[in-house]
Amino acid sequence: MTSRRDFLKKAGLLSAAFAVPAFNVNGDTPQSKIRLKNTKIAVDDRWDVIVIGGGPGGCTAAISAAREGAKTLLIEAMGQLGGMGTAGMVPAWCPFSDGEKIIYRGLAERVFEASKKGVPHESKQKLNWVNINPEYLMQVYDQMVADSGAQVLFFSRVAAVEMSANDTIDAIIVANKSGLVAFKAKVFIDATGDGDVAAWAGASFKKGGEDGVVQSSTLCFSFANVDTYHYNLIGPSLHTSNKNSPIYDVIKSGKYPLIGKHFNSNLIGPDVVQFNAGHIDNVDSTDPWATTRAMATGRQIAEQYLEALKEVRPKAFGSAFVVKTASLLGVRDSRRIEGDYTFTFQDWLERKTFEDEIGRNCYYIDVHKPGHKATRYKKGESHGIPYRCLTPKGLKNLLVAGRCISTDEEAFGSLRVMPPCLVTGEAAGMAAVHAIKQTKNDVHKIDTVLLRKRLKEEGQYFL
Repeated sequence: MTSRRDFLKKAGLLSAAFAVPAFNVNGDTPQSKIRLKNTKIAVDDRWDVIVIGGGPGGCTAAISAAREGAKTLLIEAMGQLGGMGTAGMVPAWCPFSDGEKIIYRGLAERVFEASKKGVPHESKQKLNWVNINPEYLMQVYDQMVADSGAQVLFFSRVAAVEMSANDTIDAIIVANKSGLVAFKAKVFIDATGDGDVAAWAGASFKKGGEDGVVQSSTLCFSFANVDTYHYNLIGPSLHTSNKNSPIYDVIKSGKYPLIGKHFNSNLIGPDVVQFNAGHIDNVDSTDPWATTRAMATGRQIAEQYLEALKEVRPKAFGSAFVVKTASLLGVRDSRRIEGDYTFTFQDWLERKTFEDEIGRNCYYIDVHKPGHKATRYKKGESHGIPYRCLTPKGLKNLLVAGRCISTDEEAFGSLRVMPPCLVTGEAAGMAAVHAIKQTKNDVHKIDTVLLRKRLKEEGQYFL
C-alpha cells in the first residue's frame, strides 16, 4: 500500500512534518516545536550538491563543486553573494601572505586578485590588509559563480531539515516568496556561518567559551564626503594600536558612550572611508531577537563615531556623513560544529601539518574578548587545515565550510576570517563531488590523497 507521504512525493508534493526552530519573544529558551501537518511543500530534487550560505566559503564551495561536474545550487538568504566582505562591509582582507609568500591560493587567490581591481589606489603587489570595495567584490562573486555553472537562489532561507535516516539529510526546507520548498541533493554543504543546517540535522557543536560567552560583534559602516587628502595624512594614526590615537581621547571624554577601543578604517574609494569599528558584546547570532537589537545598536555606534571624528579630526571628517551601514552583522563567534577532528590552539602553536590538510592558514589568534591578547606567527610560518574539520560527526552527507568548521575556541580566533573560509569552501565543494562518485555520498570516506591531488592541480597550497 502506498502511504500518503509516498503519494505526495511521487506527485511532487510533500506533507511537512518538520521540526521548525522556534523561540519565545524574549529570545531565551525554545518554545514547544510546532509541526506543519497539512502543508503541501513542492520538492526540487534536481541537484547533486546544494550549498547553503553565499559567503566566501559558500561561494568557493559552489564554484568548486560545479567545476567538478556536479549540478550545484547555492542558496543565499540575502540578495548578494560575498557575506562579510560585501553585505557585511568588512573594509579589508585579512593578510593573504605569511610575510614571505601568498598562503591562500586556488580559488581564494583568484577571488582576492580579482577584487583588487575594485581598489585601483592599492598597490598590485600588496598582499596584506588590502582594501575591499564591497560593490565590486559582489560582482566578482556573481561572475565567478555564474562562470562555474552553479545556480544561485537569493532571498531564500533554510527553515528546517528533514532526515531520511539518523545520519543522512533527505531535504532542506527553504522559505522564500514561493512559500516552503523541499530541496534535495546527494550531498549538502553548510556554509551558513552559524552552522544552522548541521545543528538542525543533529550535529553536536560548541559555542563561545566554557561560560558560553561569544566574541564581540561589529556592524561595519562607511562615511562619504571625507577629505581624502587629510584622511591620508592621519588614517594610520587613528587605529587603536597607536597609543596616541584620538579615539582614546574620545573614550575618556565620556561624550560617546558606545565608542570603544576597537577601531579600523580603510579608504575604499575617493572620499569614502569604511570602518570596522566598535564592539557589541556577547551577541548570540542564533537568536534573532539578539541580532535585531545588535543591528540597531550598531547603527547608533556609527553615528557616534561620525560625531566624534567630526570633533577630533574636522579637516578630514568635518563634511562627512554616514552613507551606509552593513546589511549583515559582523559576527565573530557562533556554533563550531564538532567534526571528525577538532583543530586546537595547541595545533596552532605547533604549526601542525596534517596528512589530510587541504590548505594552510597563518592568521593570528584574534579573539575579540576583554583580556585576550593576540598571538602571532613569525614570517614564513603557517599551519595545515585538516579535511576532517569539515566533516561533522554522525552525519553522512553533510560538509561544513567557513566559520563553522571544527575548532576549539582559541583556534577559532584564527580560522574564522575570510581567507581560510575561501580555502575550506573550495575543499568542501570538491570533496562533496568526490563523495558522490566514490562513497555513495559518505563525506567521511573519500580518498583524501585524490582530494589533495585535485586541489593542488587547481593551485591550492599545502605541505
